[in-house]
Amino acid sequence: MAKNQFRMLRSALAGVEAVEAETPHSFDRHTHEQFGIGLISAGAQSSLSGRGMVEAEAGDIITVNPNEVHDGAPIGEGRSWRILYFAPAIVTGLSQKISEGGAGRSEIPHPVIRNAAIAAGFETLFCAVTGGAAADGLLCEELLLQLVADVMRERGGAEERPLVPASIRAARNLIDDDPLAAVSLADLSRESGLSRFQVLRGFAKATGLTPHAYLVQARIHIARRLIAQGMPLAEAAFASGFADQSHMTRVFVRKYGLSPRLYAGAFV
Repeated sequence: MAKNQFRMLRSALAGVEAVEAETPHSFDRHTHEQFGIGLISAGAQSSLSGRGMVEAEAGDIITVNPNEVHDGAPIGEGRSWRILYFAPAIVTGLSQKISEGGAGRSEIPHPVIRNAAIAAGFETLFCAVTGGAAADGLLCEELLLQLVADVMRERGGAEERPLVPASIRAARNLIDDDPLAAVSLADLSRESGLSRFQVLRGFAKATGLTPHAYLVQARIHIARRLIAQGMPLAEAAFASGFADQSHMTRVFVRKYGLSPRLYAGAFV
């Protein structure tokens, strides 16, 4: 039986979160507000990303862009990985600097990168970021800049994500503007100018999530931010629109693998 272990590690860099995982867990479709760059250390997994179906195995770099719908399942009994999640401003800011005056890329082009040098650079950065009080700030900054440069410059056949139709953007904005508000298909239909069936089908096709799943994801993002700020779990559940702490915890674990309590522990 494969282990199911998640560790949220303390990070030496503001705006950067570090996670280690060894698990057979299959993740539901979900999103992160941050960029994610990780390394598969053992086993393999398949996932549906916003950039197509992909498989990753030991030694591969895995990436995710902010608000990119994805899932993940093991190929075999389980897999292990380390991953760093970056506040969007960190990666986009570095991308602009790397472009030397250009606009810079707003998304990492590839969900899986097979490059031993980039993998080694990630491993060195992860160790430096999670090195505790002994972490070297200058070294971390140098390694981070190099990693972002490497993953942004990877070229190949990556496809751009299709644009979301204006009608579906209107429905999505209704949720984004107030994720705590009760919303119905009738509300989304009225906002988008589509029938309830059309908005349900179009929303899922354009975003990868049904309207309800998208609303729950928006609320768990709120909960994650509040927990990181030190709010007690029961209060965070209420403030982010969940029925209770147990409901929030079930959603958190299903989407991210680790419990809210483990997540909170990295910020104490």
